[in-house]
Amino acid sequence: MNGVKSLFLFGLVLLSLAAFVVSDEIILGGIEQLKGDQRQNALKLLNETLDQLATGDGPSYKAAEVTSVTGQVVAGTLNTYEVQLDNGSDKKQCTVKILTRPWLKENGTNIKIKCAGDDGELDRTW
Repeated sequence: MNGVKSLFLFGLVLLSLAAFVVSDEIILGGIEQLKGDQRQNALKLLNETLDQLATGDGPSYKAAEVTSVTGQVVAGTLNTYEVQLDNGSDKKQCTVKILTRPWLKENGTNIKIKCAGDDGELDRTW
């Protein structure tokens, strides 16, 4: 009887794994490359967030070339960009992370920018 229960449990695990592998749905906490409309929306968010950063005490950056965009569902949405940022005088290869939590009235957006060759990381929330 124990063997039958073990075999049944093993079968359920295999079916769960098979469903996980063939699913096209977003997996909470999973990182995925964004494509199509999701990528376009993420690029729009990047540009809007960089514009918002420039209106405060942050630097004024424009996205010159985006090589990678990933998304992750966490306590909000975390988009990570590998991007070349242009500040008007030079271009830097950077990693930009934007965490959005639209249900928060304050501090719902956080941007972190880490550029190659820079020691520090820019971190702003609004």
